[in-house]
Amino acid sequence: MSDIRTKIDYAAAAEALKKYLNLSGSPVAVGFVQSKEQVPVGMEALPESTRHCQMVSMARADGRAFYATAEKHACQGGAWALGLKAITPSLKSGEFYFKLGKFDTWAACKRTIDRIPHVESGQTYATMYAPLEKTPFTPTVVLIVAEPRAMLKLAQSVLYKLGGRVDANFAGIQSVCADTTAQTYLNGKVNFSLGCDGSRKFSGIADGEMVMGIPVEVLPEIVAALPVVTGAPGSI
Repeated sequence: MSDIRTKIDYAAAAEALKKYLNLSGSPVAVGFVQSKEQVPVGMEALPESTRHCQMVSMARADGRAFYATAEKHACQGGAWALGLKAITPSLKSGEFYFKLGKFDTWAACKRTIDRIPHVESGQTYATMYAPLEKTPFTPTVVLIVAEPRAMLKLAQSVLYKLGGRVDANFAGIQSVCADTTAQTYLNGKVNFSLGCDGSRKFSGIADGEMVMGIPVEVLPEIVAALPVVTGAPGSI
């Protein structure tokens, strides 16, 4: 049984996103489940331990569909942001990122950590991943990794109906887990992020690529707007 009332053709949506954005891989469906019973029957459990950003890449580039429980999430910061594990003391205090040399003061690090979007710890039993075109579950968030030109067209598609502004909210750390997955899940708003050091190092996000999180509820209107904004006079 689907847990969304609006009928969405995910295969058609993925085809449109690939076509109009010239994507190098698949849009990635990401889902959150609160219990084992919510995992679709027959869906593969990830056998190896790895990072959320790498899991996204496995779906995007390799076409894999699977779910991952807390013990399969190797990145503590990502697992915390996604509601799978409690925050570690070193991350909560600011020590972790301060020792990595990314902040001038411990206080600056703590201010940043305190504002990282995160799902309530223990709320998530597992996260699920699949290429959007063959997702066996209803996504919570759709992630797109693409070049800035594609992100421009996505931004224009987001604003096509109502106009306004696109507000990007990010910190240069925990880009794929917190900025574009947890935050998008929690506030229901599209968000851009630049990709963090970890996600660029471990998950294959290229120097010329960014990340975008889309709440599944707004996916149909974005897909409908894409051919209009990409075909508009003056569009590049």
